[in-house]
Amino acid sequence: MELEFGSVVLALLSSLGCFVVLKWLLRNVNWWLYETKLGEKKYSLPPGDLGWPFIGNMWSFLKAFKSSNPDSFISSFVSRYGHTGMYKAFLFGNPSIIVTTPETCRRVLTDDESFKPGWPRSTVELIGKKSFIGISFEEHKRLRKLTAAPVNGHEALSMYIKYIEENVVASLEKWATMGEIEFLTQVRKLTFRIIMYIFLSTESESVMGALENEYTALNYGVRAMAINIPGFAYHRARKARKNLVSVFQSIVDERRSQRRKGNVSSTKKKDMMDALLDVEDENGRKLTDEEIIDVLLMYLNAGHESSGHTMMWAVVFLQHRPEIFQKAKAEQEEIIKKRPPTQKGLSLKEIREMDYLSKVVDETLRVVTFSLTVFREAKQDVQVTGYTIPKGWKVLVWFRSVHLDPEIYPDPKEFNPSRWDNYTPRAGSFLPFGAGSRLCPGNDLAKLEISIFLHHFLLGYRLKRANPDCPLMYLPHSRPKDNCLAKVEKCTS
Repeated sequence: MELEFGSVVLALLSSLGCFVVLKWLLRNVNWWLYETKLGEKKYSLPPGDLGWPFIGNMWSFLKAFKSSNPDSFISSFVSRYGHTGMYKAFLFGNPSIIVTTPETCRRVLTDDESFKPGWPRSTVELIGKKSFIGISFEEHKRLRKLTAAPVNGHEALSMYIKYIEENVVASLEKWATMGEIEFLTQVRKLTFRIIMYIFLSTESESVMGALENEYTALNYGVRAMAINIPGFAYHRARKARKNLVSVFQSIVDERRSQRRKGNVSSTKKKDMMDALLDVEDENGRKLTDEEIIDVLLMYLNAGHESSGHTMMWAVVFLQHRPEIFQKAKAEQEEIIKKRPPTQKGLSLKEIREMDYLSKVVDETLRVVTFSLTVFREAKQDVQVTGYTIPKGWKVLVWFRSVHLDPEIYPDPKEFNPSRWDNYTPRAGSFLPFGAGSRLCPGNDLAKLEISIFLHHFLLGYRLKRANPDCPLMYLPHSRPKDNCLAKVEKCTS
């Protein structure tokens, strides 16, 4: 009996030993694949771990961002390795360095000699190889200069105010008669209508509805694991991209056909599509259909998602804080009082005088942090704050860590526009639109849209949510799980 018991114990210990060894081997596969080849450089890597074979730290990332505490992902690195500001990990299929401080973020975003776009292959495939996230620095510089003109600057912004305001007023009036609605869904439709008009001069409800639904599926796949199997978000996103490309191709074909037939009106507003069709480089080369479609697909996506989400969150935050709501409303009422009796609608000068509302918008952008990270890749071995970022490794600029750092922003999760009173954030500490040469080219248009929307909402409406305590989702972007189910109520005075 004693011999049998001893044999059982020995077998259990042997199994336990095998399990420990196997676990150690599995935990070190990525280390062997990616770190050992670095030679002496591996000793100057930031602290961290590369996770399990091939999937790396993705399970930990997805687990955190599908929970109620997305910041637990970075917190786990901090608790294990300290506040170093840089951590090695294996994310989205690549060995990566996560940077989490203003100094490191600014360095990576502004040093074009050392870093280039490093988005995951799956993201590039979804957004487009010829979009800004997939093209060279030189090509990006040329296309950015061309495409930024219709969406930035005094003249361009002034031209769109009337159209934006008309659509905001009409939408708010319509929502107030609809009863319970998904508020986020409706504001996204509004911002999509605006960007479609600016870029394609179209106001077709059927076209916009179909495209906006496809964009929703596309965005769910951008932050998902690249599993191209039916039922997974990435698979649905690939189908959505295919449908979007098909629609845009038909629009490009129609526009080219009109040009060949000479059916272009001299009075027609020149939109982004016209600009892309007209542009040519110093050798006379024009953009291909693929290049035009990828740039449009990218702009239309970025141009409505961030604005729509920010509008929704700003209203939610304002409604939750009546004293902030009243202060913001008083500023808008004062603007109306000072307006000349002959003026119809908002002017760009008035929008630029909305000092407190501008702080409301900035605070919303900070708290929500619409884009939690952007991707770069080291073009060479780079030394940053004493650590080595190896050539070819991805760099994830982790905006959430910067915007929610209590040492930079006390009580960082509290919505407090007054924190911006007489405060200028130091370089790299406020990055809602990125930084450097790849700063979001539509940031001025986005803030214009948001300000016009909040101006009219504050003056005449309230939001009554059906589920004020609704849990949040954090992928692909932060939002209530019910898409902010609510009633938009028109005020009687």
